[in-house]
Amino acid sequence: MRSDTLSYAGAEEPHFLEACTLCSKQLGHNKDIFMYRGNTPFCSQECRQEQIDNDEARERRWKVSSKKSKETSKKSATVQTGTLVASN
Repeated sequence: MRSDTLSYAGAEEPHFLEACTLCSKQLGHNKDIFMYRGNTPFCSQECRQEQIDNDEARERRWKVSSKKSKETSKKSATVQTGTLVASN
């Protein structure tokens, strides 16, 4: 009988098409598997879409955070010029 797990360095690991990435539901044989970004399997269009929405939200937060970081570094990079006189 053929095993559904892969052996790697002596450890048994499940095949990447064995379960839905989001909800961990077992993916059945002869059932549709909905893929995303190459090798990420999902049991339904709904699970796949939820992951897409999560990824897009994460990317928007990252862009906003990155933009704020750039604005902050521009403000902190301001150099004041002038003359300083010190006496003893």
